[in-house]
Amino acid sequence: YYRMEITSQQEGQKDDHEGEPATQVSGTQHKPIPSMGLGTYKLEGEITVRDTAIKALQLGYRHIDTARIYKNEKHIGEALRRAGVERDQIYITSKVSPYEMTFAGTYAACLQSMIDLGVDYIDLYLIHWPAKNKIPLNSPKHAELRKESWQALEKLYREGKCRAIGVSNYTIRHLKELLEYCTIPPYANQVEVHPKLQQLELREFCEKNNIIVIPYASLGRGDLLEHPTVVNVAQQVGKLPSLVLLRWAIEKGMVVIPKTKDMERLESNLDALTFTLPPESIAMLDGLEDGTHYCWNPEVV
Repeated sequence: YYRMEITSQQEGQKDDHEGEPATQVSGTQHKPIPSMGLGTYKLEGEITVRDTAIKALQLGYRHIDTARIYKNEKHIGEALRRAGVERDQIYITSKVSPYEMTFAGTYAACLQSMIDLGVDYIDLYLIHWPAKNKIPLNSPKHAELRKESWQALEKLYREGKCRAIGVSNYTIRHLKELLEYCTIPPYANQVEVHPKLQQLELREFCEKNNIIVIPYASLGRGDLLEHPTVVNVAQQVGKLPSLVLLRWAIEKGMVVIPKTKDMERLESNLDALTFTLPPESIAMLDGLEDGTHYCWNPEVV
């Protein structure tokens, strides 16, 4: 059984797991966010989603990452009801879809997420993408809709429907824009990060502004698992390549959300919390930077 907590509380807030092992990452807004979560992008089918989430919770995962556009929140809600873990022990992240980016649309999306998940609050709610679908990428309308959507998140936060609010796929430019008008700063930015796309400037900006970075595509959509350098490091430390990549991100102070429906891999991923990488191994992985995007590039918005 693993306890995965990151301290990121407001001053004076009591830690429900005080005294238990914790991975420390600074943040500002609310209760701790676990250092490893279950990613559910492209996790589809009622039984697959439900059983994977139940197994994850039984193994000790306490963070489940989903989104409106994944269309699996109802199945995750079923898992939450069946898993036998108290709601206040589970950290749920979800996201408003790019199709829903208006003030009213974002507000309604969060309420629907709560209904589908069967919860009365969401721990972290994000703007999924810095642009609205079906509008030209160079349109100034996107900036207006980002602001509207953020204002809706602030309302949801003040009403207690979201315990923390943040963004996904935001560049430094998008974050600077947001920090100009927000009254509640973003708690997290979920972006593509891995040794080939380390986003150093973005991560430094986030750290300076107390924004936790949650990387996705940590394994380079599988491509990095067979990279000679990753394989070499894995052999040196006696761990799977996937664990080396997850551990690299954890040691950089990030929250990881690997996705899998394989029950053995679900359990083995937790091993990333139990070892450290020597400095020379981290340096080898750091040397892989080449700007490769395996997913979307928000610089175009």
